[in-house]
Amino acid sequence: MTIGSSSCRLVLSKADAPILEPVTKLGGQPAWVDKPQWPLSAALRTPMTFLGQFRLPGEEVRMAYLFMTGGDDYVDGTWEGEGGENALIVQPGRVPSFITVTDDAEGPTMSDDLAVDLVPTSPAELEKGWDNRLGGPPTWLQDEEFPPGDWSFLFQLEGSDALYDVNFGDAGVGYGFLDADGSEGRFLWQCS
Repeated sequence: MTIGSSSCRLVLSKADAPILEPVTKLGGQPAWVDKPQWPLSAALRTPMTFLGQFRLPGEEVRMAYLFMTGGDDYVDGTWEGEGGENALIVQPGRVPSFITVTDDAEGPTMSDDLAVDLVPTSPAELEKGWDNRLGGPPTWLQDEEFPPGDWSFLFQLEGSDALYDVNFGDAGVGYGFLDADGSEGRFLWQCS
């Protein structure tokens, strides 16, 4: 299931200054809607790396913040939706039971702020690749892999772009999901 039938491609550019508003962006530091909830790696007990934030559909300002254990400390299992080595924190919402958070407002990040222009796409364009996008149906790199239960697809993110590089394995793609009431998130990635 998807959040909406429409889809927007995420077109990235380097931001001239830190992006402090609750808008979709990659890198930089989170623009928290509620009190900070920085997740810790289950294995290392250190702060995860902030990858980006995604504005959720609707009138109310709601965000999903994506984190993953990374940097110089490789940890196995970052691809698993409930392995404790990645987190999609929803605000306002619930922190998943398998994630521990701190009240740190800032921490490690994958890059400087990357601004996002949301460009509407057609269904035909979605079939052409594994691009960065919000909404629409996911383009699975491997087999379909929705989290168990009632989850809706929110976004997909390539592991590398000209402006950033994240370890989603070999030519990997990450997928973000929201639960039925939109209060909790999951993230997983696949590679070739």
